[in-house]
Amino acid sequence: MTINIKYFGLIAEVTQHEEETMNVSGRFISDLLEALYSKYPDLKNKDFQVAQNQELVSENTELSGQELALLPPFSGG
Repeated sequence: MTINIKYFGLIAEVTQHEEETMNVSGRFISDLLEALYSKYPDLKNKDFQVAQNQELVSENTELSGQELALLPPFSGG
């Protein structure tokens, strides 16, 4: 499955990309994360959340083939 991934903030600094398209063989967000950790080992040390179709999801969520975003921690007020 081909997934379009967007990176923000510190995550973009680690990957050196703001966006990329990646082919993932797994079915879940956790499968995508494992592929990303293999490609970007420093990503394992970063705290971030994953959004699929502009909704925050967990590692157990099934990939839908849509756009994903890796979001660093943020504060609101």
